Amino acid sequence: MTDSQRWMILAVTGFAGVLLYVLAPVLTPFLVGALLAYLCDPLVDRLEARKIPRTLAVLLVFLVVILVLLALLLLLVPLVEHQVVVLITRLPDYVEWLQTQVLPWLAARTGISSADLDLKTLQTMIVGHWREMGGVAAGIMKSLSKSGMLVVAGVANLVLIPVVAFYLMREWDPLVERMRELVPRRVLPTVARLASGCDEVLGAFLRGQLSVMIALGVIYSTGLWLIGLDLALLIGMTAGLLSFVPYLGFIIGLLMAGIASVAQYHDALHLVPVILVFGVGQLLDGMVLTPYLVGDRIGLHPVAVIFAVMVGGQLFGFFGVLFALPVAAVVMVLLRHAHQQYQESALYRDET
Repeated sequence: MTDSQRWMILAVTGFAGVLLYVLAPVLTPFLVGALLAYLCDPLVDRLEARKIPRTLAVLLVFLVVILVLLALLLLLVPLVEHQVVVLITRLPDYVEWLQTQVLPWLAARTGISSADLDLKTLQTMIVGHWREMGGVAAGIMKSLSKSGMLVVAGVANLVLIPVVAFYLMREWDPLVERMRELVPRRVLPTVARLASGCDEVLGAFLRGQLSVMIALGVIYSTGLWLIGLDLALLIGMTAGLLSFVPYLGFIIGLLMAGIASVAQYHDALHLVPVILVFGVGQLLDGMVLTPYLVGDRIGLHPVAVIFAVMVGGQLFGFFGVLFALPVAAVVMVLLRHAHQQYQESALYRDET
């Protein structure tokens, strides 16, 4: 490869990166649709192996996915809504507990005057206005309805995701073959090996980590419900969804459940079952869920995971957080390949 070719590849890569950054809001439904198609393609391939036509297999998988999502929405949305209502209703009680018990305890041990930590104003505001939150939400929806283009864009994105996913699932194998035909024959074995490694890592992460998140959410929610915590589902599912970052779901869930338990029961003794619930969940995650559902094929260090999530969020917002770890996993595969090539090169042998 000549120097001019290298500079051309570098320029094209840089231009593609800038273009992705600028077009991130437009590309979001296409990326989500591609991700959904990638996750469902193995199921379509299995049905196709049973002599079912590709289009019919895609329709069957698509129907199953839609039914599962609708069932989850019908089941979880009312429960989560009830938990949110309970939280809002209990907020004045929580504030009063902080004012009468926690703040005097802190003042006695830190020397800070309780007058500096007065929460009466906050309590009065919550008691007087929490019922108006529905009106605020209605006002927000009314203002959004006036922004016709914003609503149209949001609805268009929601409609576009399943359309993109359907067509990509139907044409997935031909698309992969066309991309394979674009690769120069000289480097095809290397590219195919890297693509296979990336596919293995992405499959292990996306399907496995999603299963781990759902399982942990169920474990935490069930455990907190068994010990009688009012906000069990809300806290448990939040901890499960945050578990894609190592220890983040565990720490946030334990803090939320601990505060909710002490505020509900007004004693520290009820922290013991909360700690047991999250301890059991963490043990199951480390000994059963992650080893069997994800495995060791990703190999991302927890610090690398946190860094990738922060960079993705800074560059692309919420969806950058979602796609940060899959991209980081692919980068890890490429870095391992580069490291192996370096160790096999003459430059490495000369240095040793």
